[in-house]
Amino acid sequence: MFGPKRHCVVVVGAQWGDEGKGKIVDVLAERADLVVRYQGGANAGHTVIKGDDEFILHQIPSGVLHPSTRCVIGNGVVLDPETMLEELDDLVARGVDVAGRVVVSDRAHLVLPYHKRLDKASEKEQRIGTTGRGIGPAYEDKIGRRGVRAGDLRCLERLWPFLEKRVQEVNQRLELLGADDRVSMEDHVSLLERVAPRLVPMLEDTGLTTFLALQEGRRVLLEGAQGSQLDVDHGTYPFVTSSNTTAGGAALGAGIGPMKIDAVLGVVKAYTTRVGNGPLPTEADETEAATLRSLGEEYGATTGRPRRCGWFDAVVVRYAVRVNGLTDLAVTKLDVLDSLPRIPLCTGYSIAGDVVDEMPSDADALERIEPQYEFVDGWNRPTSDARCLADLPPQARAYLDRIQDLVRVPISYVSVGTRRDQIIGVD
Repeated sequence: MFGPKRHCVVVVGAQWGDEGKGKIVDVLAERADLVVRYQGGANAGHTVIKGDDEFILHQIPSGVLHPSTRCVIGNGVVLDPETMLEELDDLVARGVDVAGRVVVSDRAHLVLPYHKRLDKASEKEQRIGTTGRGIGPAYEDKIGRRGVRAGDLRCLERLWPFLEKRVQEVNQRLELLGADDRVSMEDHVSLLERVAPRLVPMLEDTGLTTFLALQEGRRVLLEGAQGSQLDVDHGTYPFVTSSNTTAGGAALGAGIGPMKIDAVLGVVKAYTTRVGNGPLPTEADETEAATLRSLGEEYGATTGRPRRCGWFDAVVVRYAVRVNGLTDLAVTKLDVLDSLPRIPLCTGYSIAGDVVDEMPSDADALERIEPQYEFVDGWNRPTSDARCLADLPPQARAYLDRIQDLVRVPISYVSVGTRRDQIIGVD
């Protein structure tokens, strides 16, 4: 992905999240000088396998496992300070040197305990399927200009009067939502006094950091969380996250101009999954979904919830190509399909008898969709040892070629397992 004319690359999910972005970022980060997480919060879990060790990263960019790569948490992230510091401590305990390698934007907004309590209370009413990590309420406070930013930790005395008022407002809202418990000022003071001494030294103007790295010709990887179909503007609203997960959000969340971006790599599974409520047009029947879930170990890295499973949806990915400006595609978990005799592939939709090949914006229309399938022969051979396209069975090559034809973007990477070396780079 990196090259003479490609110094700044964005990695985005092109489905509903859980596409395997963590592994792809980890692979690319070996050549990156800087990895910048540009949106989302601790509701996302990126799983990276290094040797025999599995790392699940919620806040720290996936490039942290490469000792020469600097990791940036950008201004577009909502940061749970306690979770982040616990994650850093766990990395250190497992032998990862993070000293001086992780920096945080002083413009990033903080997720506080009252955000988590509001999230859980609101979910009982809305039933969107959130993780309860406080992400939505934190972004709501950011847009409402009542948020707490990481830079505010530099002077806690100035923060206390505002925070006391905010705690009172939150408790009033919790009462209206029918919640049984309340939040306390004491708990928030205790938390911020505990995390500030460790977090403040990591703060800097990360937009400037990223800009200067690009000016110096360094390689920068911008890492998103969730997937394009969870984007608050372009996803299956209202069953979406609270930030812009698409590539347009990368420039905003990293603090650089959009013209600095040279390439956008979309990550897709060889099939489709979704966690939580909302439309999933190609959702498989119960038996087939259970098979995919078992073969792919499809359980949420953050919540442990079983993922809903279905077949590859070319309409969804074509839409992701359009709204992200994808230049390349990475297909993950091809090996999960190794034992299937026949594989459905959705090429279009039928709604009330009308065939369409674009995503409807209305969630109700998405629920009425009838997927139009064609079927590709399975290959009934393991692919996990493949390291180049020639190693793949002809049927697996045909499946990838058909995906490429349908979504109209070249496939640059194919993942055939969880390990770092189980990756095919396509020339």
